[in-house]
Amino acid sequence: MRHTPHYLMTDPDEVRRLVRAHPWATIVSPAGTGLVASHYPVILDESADGPDITILSHFGRPDDRLHELGRHEILVIVQGPHDYISPSWYAPGDLVPTWNHVTAHLYGTPEILDEEENYTALSLLTDHFERGRPGGRSLAEDEASTRREARGAVSFRMRVDRFDARAKLSQNKAPEVVDNVIDHVGEHNAGLADEMRRVREAARGE
Repeated sequence: MRHTPHYLMTDPDEVRRLVRAHPWATIVSPAGTGLVASHYPVILDESADGPDITILSHFGRPDDRLHELGRHEILVIVQGPHDYISPSWYAPGDLVPTWNHVTAHLYGTPEILDEEENYTALSLLTDHFERGRPGGRSLAEDEASTRREARGAVSFRMRVDRFDARAKLSQNKAPEVVDNVIDHVGEHNAGLADEMRRVREAARGE
């Protein structure tokens, strides 16, 4: 990402919050045939010890082979809310538009899970997204069948060795301009408006 120090997001807890809220990720690998990208959900491995960020995900076969999964570092891109910011919301004379966003690039080498761990990870993923839904389902309802289906997936755990994250949310604008942008963005993108409010309130010490 573009090196913009005043937009840096350096707190691991903020990255964890982003992953929890926006689990649909882009996974990029520098495979021997060239760059390969796929899209899968990721969740935090809340059982992992220590301060590091650890994620769980899976690939559907044969994506694991295309990515040469486990043989090298991969990049996992988590994209939070984002939107175009019109200069019509700025003071007169300020004419350059921009794009606000919250994005994290997570780097690490995935650990491929064995058959039993694979099923456990897929169960965790399913339970994570089914939790709280009316009539939520579980792989455990038909373990024999879902274990057979699980063989078509390859789960992995990845400890994040480093991350590069940005929260570009109009921090370079005057407070009254930020408030005006929030009002306009909130009309169609409540998630981005909420992120802007969080940053604004943190800057004010609220």
